[in-house]
Amino acid sequence: MTALFRRELRLGIRAGAGALTGLLFFLAVIATIPFAVGPDLSLLARIGPAVLWIGALLASLLGLDRLFQAEREDGSLDLVILAADRHMLALTVLVKCLAHWTASVLPLVIATPLLGLFMNIEPAGVGAATLTLLVGTPAITFIGAVGAAVAVALPRGGLMMSVLILPLAIPVLIFGVSASYAAVAEPDPFLPPFLILCALTIGFAVVGPTAAAIALRWSGD
Repeated sequence: MTALFRRELRLGIRAGAGALTGLLFFLAVIATIPFAVGPDLSLLARIGPAVLWIGALLASLLGLDRLFQAEREDGSLDLVILAADRHMLALTVLVKCLAHWTASVLPLVIATPLLGLFMNIEPAGVGAATLTLLVGTPAITFIGAVGAAVAVALPRGGLMMSVLILPLAIPVLIFGVSASYAAVAEPDPFLPPFLILCALTIGFAVVGPTAAAIALRWSGD
């Protein structure tokens, strides 16, 4: 599994256009919001955590449709499905998700403190948004693995994948934004929504790869 993670990470870094496209898309979303809402700094500070989360969510979806596509095209995906049992296939999907998150989504999290300055967010809010994105974005990748596995055999599966993923990602978005707001809103507690966000990520880390493995076996049949 360690060798698989290193291989997937190297492939993700070599094909750096996916990570760069996601980062540029994230930057474009954050940079255009101040022009849309005007020079109201207090308004930007209020909506800043939500904008960061929405931008990161949309940017995270960009490369997910290619999670299994290369293996599907060269035939190695069929070999993996035939050689691995259900549990080993789910573990393989989990490792691929972690490598994809490290190569494509982690740069978005690293860029969040800088982009938070564009939204006039307080330092505590920037730190909370960065922490919640660090904890919550892996859940989006695990959810996206299910959509990528369902759509891998379809000619235009990218749109279907987004339709499948977005409703499932709404709870992650809700608790991530709630925890970010709670860090700057004094009466609201930060810990409960943050712990729920952690629980969602752990739960999707189990459910997502398992469901993706089942979908891959179904597509192989």
